Amino acid sequence: MPGRILGLYALSVMEAEGSLYGYRLSDRVAERTEGDWRPGAGTVYPALESLTRRKLARVSPEGRRRVYRITPQGRSVLERIRGNLAWRSAGGPDLSVLWAEIAGADDLGTFLLLRLRRSLDAVEAALGTSSKRGAPTPGTETLRADVTAELTARLDSLRRRGPRFGGVHTSRQGGSGG
Repeated sequence: MPGRILGLYALSVMEAEGSLYGYRLSDRVAERTEGDWRPGAGTVYPALESLTRRKLARVSPEGRRRVYRITPQGRSVLERIRGNLAWRSAGGPDLSVLWAEIAGADDLGTFLLLRLRRSLDAVEAALGTSSKRGAPTPGTETLRADVTAELTARLDSLRRRGPRFGGVHTSRQGGSGG
């Protein structure tokens, strides 16, 4: 699974930046995951080679580097994925329960709570980013307001339902403080 998501991420970086080489991909992933994951050559290069075998990217030498660029087929794959994700976010099925079973989770509540924490950590990281001049990144204030409103509404709803959520651990297990 890490190789597949890494390949898709590589395609999105190629689409945005035009070209990519293996070490840069590893650096980008480490930056985006705040150092939680820095894929090594044994993951990066097989992912990139898979893209070239599937004709989603092409490779060319530039000096001592092998540089990868997205192909029209790669752009098409990203468009299809983005279309599917738009459908899901517009009310498609939530497959969290299936992922919990695949992951071998003993307790669905704990699995969902950990996913929520990771999502909140990602939102917090996005809100903490700033532009090179130190100004807030465009859209962060809107994101902050939207997240606050959503969390407030959901928390109120959970409070109205009362303490009937057995099995969900409420102590914080990892993630950033907050």
